[in-house]
This record gives sequence, structure tokens and C-alpha cells, in this order.
Amino acid sequence: MADADLDVVIRQLARQLHTGLMTRAKERRDRFNGLAAKAKSKETADRFKMMAKATLEQATAAAKRLQMSADNVADSYARSMRIAASTPIAVKVEKKAKDEKPAKKAAKGKKAKAKKAK
Repeated sequence: MADADLDVVIRQLARQLHTGLMTRAKERRDRFNGLAAKAKSKETADRFKMMAKATLEQATAAAKRLQMSADNVADSYARSMRIAASTPIAVKVEKKAKDEKPAKKAAKGKKAKAKKAK
């Protein structure tokens, strides 16, 4: 995993979170369905069944949002790394900037010497 790109790691972590979230949601759904089976009145059983259905729907929606966000982050990271790798380094520009500064100082020094000489 040390050699893996971070976008792959992001996707793997999202997959693990997605799996864990859906597992917990199914456990919760099964719990509510079990309570519905044990309920003494039809209204209570219907309420527990509705809660079980809503739990799974909400968890599915949250898992989709989680997966979508992770995919966006991983794609963004991969894109920025490709752009950074393809961007040329501007080394020559920095060298020119360093060369120009001493020239300006030398010009100022000559002017100062000329004024002192008069």
C-alpha cells in the first residue's frame, strides 16, 4: 500500500465504509422486522415495518452520497496529480530574475559614484 496512489486508497476506504454502513443498516432493518414480528397489535407491527423500510432507504441514500463524494475526491486528486506532472518547471525564469537584480544595483552604484565625482 506504500506504493499505491492516494486516489486508489481513497476509493478503497470508501468501499470499506460503504460496506460497513450497509451492513449496519441491514442489521437495524432486521431488528425492526423482528420487533414487527413480535408486536401485539397490527398498528405497531406496521410502524416497525415502516421504520425498517425507511432505515434501509436512508442508509442507501447515505451510502450513495458517500460513494459519490469519495469518487469526486479521488478523481480530483488524480486530475491534480496529472496536471502537476505535466506542468513544466520554470527554472530559467528564476535565474533571469536573479541576474537582473545585480545589474540594477550596479547601475545605481555607477550613478552614485558619478554624483560624488562632481
